[in-house]
Amino acid sequence: MASIYIHIPFCKTKCLYCDFYSLTTIALIKEYKEAVCEELKNRKDYLNNEPIETIYIGGGTPSLLPVTFFQEIFDTIYTNYTVLKNPEITFEANPDDLSEEYISALHSLPVNRLSIGVQSFIPQELTFLNRRHSVEQVKKTIKDAKTEGFKNISIDLIYGLPGQTLANWDYSLEKALDLFIQHVSAYHLIYEEETPLFKKWKKKEIIPVEEQLSNDMFELLMNKMSLAGFQQYEISNFAKQNYISRHNSSYWKRICYLGIGASAHSYNKHTRSFNPSHIENYIKGISEKQNIQIVECIDNVSAYNEFIITSLRTMQGLSIKELETLFGEEKKNYFIKQIKKYLSQNLLEQPTIDIVRLTKKGIFVSDGIMADLLIVENE
Repeated sequence: MASIYIHIPFCKTKCLYCDFYSLTTIALIKEYKEAVCEELKNRKDYLNNEPIETIYIGGGTPSLLPVTFFQEIFDTIYTNYTVLKNPEITFEANPDDLSEEYISALHSLPVNRLSIGVQSFIPQELTFLNRRHSVEQVKKTIKDAKTEGFKNISIDLIYGLPGQTLANWDYSLEKALDLFIQHVSAYHLIYEEETPLFKKWKKKEIIPVEEQLSNDMFELLMNKMSLAGFQQYEISNFAKQNYISRHNSSYWKRICYLGIGASAHSYNKHTRSFNPSHIENYIKGISEKQNIQIVECIDNVSAYNEFIITSLRTMQGLSIKELETLFGEEKKNYFIKQIKKYLSQNLLEQPTIDIVRLTKKGIFVSDGIMADLLIVENE
């Protein structure tokens, strides 16, 4: 099985924190659609004829474009690839784009899962993040989507904002749960270079939240989601039963995926390839049938390190047997040696002899644990 990701690099405005490639103009949407369809045709062998289980339309802001833009893309996918029965097909959207008419038109496509960028239920926080929707638009959007027949709805939330209080974060979580949705992705605010947020921080115009408050927010998140019946199946993702994101999980399970569009990247277990983060260069390269991808070979050490990171991000944990099968006894023994201190500190646990996973305590320091378990190239 495999996945396809389509990147839509168009936004009405740039959010304060976002470092994904996007443009605040839609002047090239026709040329871009043609390039996306052409790339889909040209690269259909990349996945070695694996059937497609998930498709994800992300961005950028896909919902900024007319629904008709996506019909030809889906036609191209279904013509050139074998799509499994009952695939998961996700469409990212902003609440203010999703009118009743747009939702109805979207439901006529194969899309069966919505991922809606909510981020906060506090108006002042939305303003700070340069989000263009209101809280009321979120509520109406979710209601309209359910009425139209969408039964798999996810929202994104952000915490750890400058000036954010634990009470405000608690309020946003309560309002999210009041929507009776199936999935929540909750991310701590990251100060990515080249973003307006990073520049404000460097100029000392904003002060990041203290580490203890960040930890308190994360603990509140885990507790509230658990009490509401959500499973934390990955560090930042929570789902009701039977609604774990199959597409997200494919990344953590190292399933092959094809990334289409400007700045998209692909993975087929042997290589990673990267499309240019420049729409004109992307369109020109595709139209002139150039080989536009930068390709990186995945060596054994890189594959091992990736296995550690992706496996330990999930609540299923890491299989020692699988590690040995993939990388041999020497690396298995290295891993077992490295985890001993974290097991003794109750940061990792072994619910079975084969499985190693983070404890709730360990999740708070997961980055440091994972870094210590990796193999440094020059060792």
